[in-house]
Amino acid sequence: MADNDLLGSLAGRTFAAVLFDMDGTLIDSTPAVERSWLRWAAEFGVPMTSFGTWHGVPAAQIVPEFLPEDQWAAGTRRIEEIETEDTEGVVVLPGAAEALAALAPSGRSAIATSCVGPLARARIAVTGLVAPSVLVTADMVAVGKPDPAPYRLAAEKLGFDASDCLVVEDAPAGLASGRAAGAACLAVTTTHAADQLPADAIVQNLDAVQFVVTDAGVQVRAR
Repeated sequence: MADNDLLGSLAGRTFAAVLFDMDGTLIDSTPAVERSWLRWAAEFGVPMTSFGTWHGVPAAQIVPEFLPEDQWAAGTRRIEEIETEDTEGVVVLPGAAEALAALAPSGRSAIATSCVGPLARARIAVTGLVAPSVLVTADMVAVGKPDPAPYRLAAEKLGFDASDCLVVEDAPAGLASGRAAGAACLAVTTTHAADQLPADAIVQNLDAVQFVVTDAGVQVRAR
């Protein structure tokens, strides 16, 4: 398939860096996330039947939607504990390891995740994924996705402006974060249907593309 057919306006562009979401983009943690939040809901008496609509949003921003203010801190600590303990079935998604490996020597990649640090590290460890040196977690920013802060910080730590970068995401909240940061966006349909993903281009997963480092930066091309 020609690049223009698959990648649209991203074809032929050169980016300073690629900023990846983690869950749903690089790794599949959906079953563990669902189990964890349903367990949490049962413990706190919350009527939750599915976590799907909250995908990509930090726990600290979700808990206040369900609990009174005097339980926010305890509720957030508890879901973080449950999720960090439950890594069963968390696996690397197709093309993710290859994408990170292609970019690693250049130092032009980062991860910006809605996980807190211990949870992100636990999931990275269980998958064996070789993460970039720049890892921005939810506890490193005052406000997480869909706010632009995570992607702005990831770009800043690489020495670039987010508006010169490409964000790779699977969730509407993450795409909103990337767009608000001024970045171009590539979406993968691993957790949401294409019509829910407002991105510059949409692919099934990272196996559909390759990242090529040039003297000027990074290009994304169709496989």
